[in-house]
Amino acid sequence: MKSWKTTVFGICAILTAVAGAVKLLVDNDPATNPDWTAVCAAVAAGIGLIAARDNKITSEDVGAK
Repeated sequence: MKSWKTTVFGICAILTAVAGAVKLLVDNDPATNPDWTAVCAAVAAGIGLIAARDNKITSEDVGAK
């Protein structure tokens, strides 16, 4: 795990999005619903961060070249 910084922030983005959606689903108020578009966008951004490479990591370090 050479790009640990982007991976950690990606996981945090996903957990924050999912936790916010779960909180709205279980708050016993039928009037509040998660914005699923925003949740999906945050999860997609988190996945992108997990797949990204840190700026200090070279292509040779990760075996891309």
